[in-house]
Amino acid sequence: MIQLTHDTIDYARLTEDVRSDQAGAVVLFLGTVREMTEGRQTVALDYDAYPEMAEAKMSELETETREQWPLENVGIVHRLGHLELGEISVAVAVSSPHRQQAFEAGKYLIDELKVRVPVWKKENWSDGSTEWVHPGVESSTNSQA
Repeated sequence: MIQLTHDTIDYARLTEDVRSDQAGAVVLFLGTVREMTEGRQTVALDYDAYPEMAEAKMSELETETREQWPLENVGIVHRLGHLELGEISVAVAVSSPHRQQAFEAGKYLIDELKVRVPVWKKENWSDGSTEWVHPGVESSTNSQA
């Protein structure tokens, strides 16, 4: 399952969706909005994407991951819109016959998603400034709100 959503991510449902009687392992990764980033205080994040391209890239990643590891099911859900501290921004779930493959595949998926999928994040800082962060780019333009 590949999904972009403005709704709260139901990670329990995602976990159930990837479970399989053939899988001895289910791994779930949740990315959440954290308060401190490189010594700066975050108050919220805003996520935006070009949905068709983002979903296509997510699908490519799923295909690549399935080619490298023996997976039963894969689920990737990324949140869009305004998120407050502690909210879940992304969920990746995989099931596999064995835990090592599930852990490796889950790590690969989230690491590659962060670099290759065109989802943009705007950091809203406590000093009132904002900063857009783009996939694969270490720094971006700062602006005052």
